[in-house]
Amino acid sequence: MTSTLRPAVASETEKRPGRWLALSVLVLAVLLVAVDATVLGLATPYISEDLKPSGTQLLWIGDVYSFVIAGLLVSMGSLGDRIGRKKILLIGATAFGAISVLNAYASTPELMILARALLGVAGATLMPATLALIRNLFHDPRERSLAVGIWGATASAGTAVGPVAGGFLLEHFWWGSVFLINLPVMAVLVLVGIKTLPESKNPNPGPWDLISVTLSLIGVIGVVYAVKEAATHGFELPSLAVGALGAAALYWFVRRQLTLPAPLLDMRLFRNRGFSAAVLADLLTILGLSGLVFFLSQYLQLVQGRGPFEAGLAEIPAAVGAVAAGLIAGRAARRFSVRAIVAGGLAAVGLSLAALTTLNQSTAYPVLGAALLVVGIGAGFSFTVTADVILSSVPKEQAGAASAVSETAYELGAALGIAVLGSIVTGVYRGFAAPAGTPSGAHESLGGAVEAAATMPAHASQEMLTSARDAFVSGLSVASAVGAIVLLATAVAAWFLLRGQRLEEVSG
Repeated sequence: MTSTLRPAVASETEKRPGRWLALSVLVLAVLLVAVDATVLGLATPYISEDLKPSGTQLLWIGDVYSFVIAGLLVSMGSLGDRIGRKKILLIGATAFGAISVLNAYASTPELMILARALLGVAGATLMPATLALIRNLFHDPRERSLAVGIWGATASAGTAVGPVAGGFLLEHFWWGSVFLINLPVMAVLVLVGIKTLPESKNPNPGPWDLISVTLSLIGVIGVVYAVKEAATHGFELPSLAVGALGAAALYWFVRRQLTLPAPLLDMRLFRNRGFSAAVLADLLTILGLSGLVFFLSQYLQLVQGRGPFEAGLAEIPAAVGAVAAGLIAGRAARRFSVRAIVAGGLAAVGLSLAALTTLNQSTAYPVLGAALLVVGIGAGFSFTVTADVILSSVPKEQAGAASAVSETAYELGAALGIAVLGSIVTGVYRGFAAPAGTPSGAHESLGGAVEAAATMPAHASQEMLTSARDAFVSGLSVASAVGAIVLLATAVAAWFLLRGQRLEEVSG
């Protein structure tokens, strides 16, 4: 493993308190990205009512941000290694704030889609740069573990803050307010970041290969788009063609990286067993969890009848568990072992998902809250330690590219998980028994059933809703079972693949 410790003279500089203030700036960026990823789902019904997009336009409003961010993560991580991570973070943060205004005041569906795409470009600069700067700010391995834990805990907290803050704003203001909350946070981030963040970059980066950038963008977007389309509409020729184009572009991308003297992404990173195992664990964990994450809000609101704000509050135990586990994960991994903490965390998540297969319409909240708490604890331990392994497995000059690989695995895992588990939920749901006269839209989604119920006689609508909710919960239970199997299998794989892996210690 590459040592990141410097001579004693430099280590005194590294101990200055300013690095923790700099970390606070980085976690602001993480918080914003996490919050933004969650608030759109809550705002979508209001956006749909105001802008009146077609079904296809509504899908693009929801998906284009994740498509663009997934396609550009590796390129932006590599660009930060070349031009400077502080520079790209501050430019990206400024752009993120400005484009948030465009999102808030979009007046047509087309403008909203463009605004979400541009926000994805800006968002792709933030996550790899923050983790790479942590790699260069904290040269003491134990301090770096704590910093990574705080970084991960903030991301987890953001996923909880998003629904709560978004629900509150939507109940009191217009839908654009959920985007304007980015502005004051971005202003603080940029103004404080200029003063506190040190610049770091690869001293011998080579040119930024635009052909590789294009191949990466086409490849990742093509694959993610095809997976999501297959989940929504099944395997149709256009989406299969786009997926094949994406796969071909990724193959060409890998071949090109192996021949370039200064590649956009050094494929030799994957020869490190710890790095590859950590990336694979992240991808499969998100894949297994995404069904619960994607459908939980619908369950809380459309099945159990909670409002957006209350549903957001109900999901907080997962974030609390992740924050608590993230802060002690590094210490625990050193006391026991990397593989014990990662595999144990994943097993805990898997067992919690197995417990959630017993959900029904009237499941008491303490049962759900306890399961979410354990999911958060397990994920907090696993994600924090794998992030630490990924960072410490590579030379600090390549920290941006390595961080981007980790984030890309997360995006791909989410796309695959929603596609696979979403198809399961939808497939089970569509077969529910409905009384005569039920509109066809009721079989498309539970939201469609709730809308259709308003047009039906009282007795028939109640019978239809009960049947639809039962079917939705049955689908969610099957998806939870599949997720549990994926997580438990990943735990076993992590136990073997991370054998002998250690987090760095402070050398004497």
